[in-house]
Order: sequence, then C-alpha cells, then structure tokens
Amino acid sequence: MGKFPVCIELSRQVIQDRNDQILGCIETLAGGRQKATDRSSNLLGWFDPQSNVTTDASSRVLAKANVLSGLILDRR
Repeated sequence: MGKFPVCIELSRQVIQDRNDQILGCIETLAGGRQKATDRSSNLLGWFDPQSNVTTDASSRVLAKANVLSGLILDRR
C-alpha cells in the first residue's frame, strides 16, 4: 500500500499586483495550515491556525496572526 504525501493542497489563492503580475500564492493544506510562496515557488512562511502563529521559512515566529499576504507583498 502506498504512502500519502505529507502536504495535501486543498486550495490555492494567487496574489497579484495591480498589473495582474503574480507575486505569489497562499496554499491551504489539510488541517488548515497555510503556506506562502513567491512567484518562483520559494517558501516564504507558514501559518498555523491551531496556534494562530505565522513563521518564516526558517521557522522564526513573525506574528500571532496570519500575515502571509504581507510576506508575499514584502518580497516584490
């Protein structure tokens, strides 16, 4: 019997600028956890709804709220 992948994407929100250029994506995974990536699919950070904490790609706590869109906007 095969193994399931660790991260199963349930939805993807594409973040674009006013000129419709893609800046990045926020993906909602199983369990509600979200990850932010830039336009090149580089990991920017995670949001865990259980703890209400956003961390960066190095697992440093950034905020006690969901600020993933801010990570994407800061990257542009």
